[in-house]
Amino acid sequence: MEKATFAGGCFWCMVTPFDELEGIHGIVSGYTGGTVENPTYEQVKSGTSGHYEAVQITFDPEVFPYKRLLDLYWPQIDPTDPDGQFQDRGPQYRTAIFYHNEQQRKEAEESKQAVADSGRFKNPIVTAVLPASEFYAAEDYHQDFHKKNPKHYKEDRAKSGRDEFIEENWK
Repeated sequence: MEKATFAGGCFWCMVTPFDELEGIHGIVSGYTGGTVENPTYEQVKSGTSGHYEAVQITFDPEVFPYKRLLDLYWPQIDPTDPDGQFQDRGPQYRTAIFYHNEQQRKEAEESKQAVADSGRFKNPIVTAVLPASEFYAAEDYHQDFHKKNPKHYKEDRAKSGRDEFIEENWK
């Protein structure tokens, strides 16, 4: 098993694209990249902890290669937005790929370049490719939020503008 860590704005919206796919053995919503140990949601939400909201995926690379995870990741985000994602603004909602080994770094950089070279976007691709650091699981009520609170999740996602952006720019 390997781990992959992605920040793409609200972590609730970053779980569903990877959920229940063969070869993916777990998805944890959490926080990474900052300076506060064991941060709370309120600390991260304040934008002062340095952490990103992120998901950490445990996967079997023989069944679900890392490149396939990257191929799923990019169409979930606006990779040109340096200030957050959709309705979620602030440094905690920036996009990033956190690599866990040299092969992941190489594949992440190549995939970022492919998005840049695609001509799909006029603005530069600002999604960071960073070394993985300590990952802190978010509070229990954030885990599998889309399943525990489907009505709230659907309402929040609908007003975020994420789906319209995906439809317009990635389909």
